[in-house]
Amino acid sequence: MTARTGHRGPRRRSPARAAAITLGAAVPVAVAVAIWVTGRHHSPQYTTSLFGAQGAAAVALKARLGSALFGLALVQLLLALWMYGRLPGLRAAPRRVRTSHRAVGWAAFLLSVPIAYHCVRTYGVETTSTRVFLHSVAGCALYGAFVAKVLVVHSRRLPGWLLPAAGSALFGAIGLLWYSAALWALNGFAAPGL
Repeated sequence: MTARTGHRGPRRRSPARAAAITLGAAVPVAVAVAIWVTGRHHSPQYTTSLFGAQGAAAVALKARLGSALFGLALVQLLLALWMYGRLPGLRAAPRRVRTSHRAVGWAAFLLSVPIAYHCVRTYGVETTSTRVFLHSVAGCALYGAFVAKVLVVHSRRLPGWLLPAAGSALFGAIGLLWYSAALWALNGFAAPGL
């Protein structure tokens, strides 16, 4: 506070905090871009199997796994809302809610890996239609958002508002992936609105 006016001067960010924010933004973007570039330059291998399933059977399996992933993401969202006191009518979340949130998050991440691997290996990153383009962007964004969330959780230098932003981006990416692929496949290869 200044002696004469009693008001604070402009708040300055430390160089370490500014570097953390820059790194916190650059690394997730780099991950998403790297996946995009890899997928765009990959030759599709349409005979790739997913747990032994190929072709239409692999698409059906991915739709079921993607639906399970979306279900885990919904549980994650509810647990996060409970942890931060955003669910009306519930008292403060016990410590086990935080532990459950982490366990469900890692389970969702591990479930996403074989789905993503099959997508990239089988199709690469395609832009042949609006649905496919959105699916490709969301797939790349999912892993960028995951990296962002992990960085924010483990950093004491990044602003607190970044955690719900990264979590929201992660949930949004999973929701868009489910809508553009799992729902599409389970709904007779048609997604409402696309």
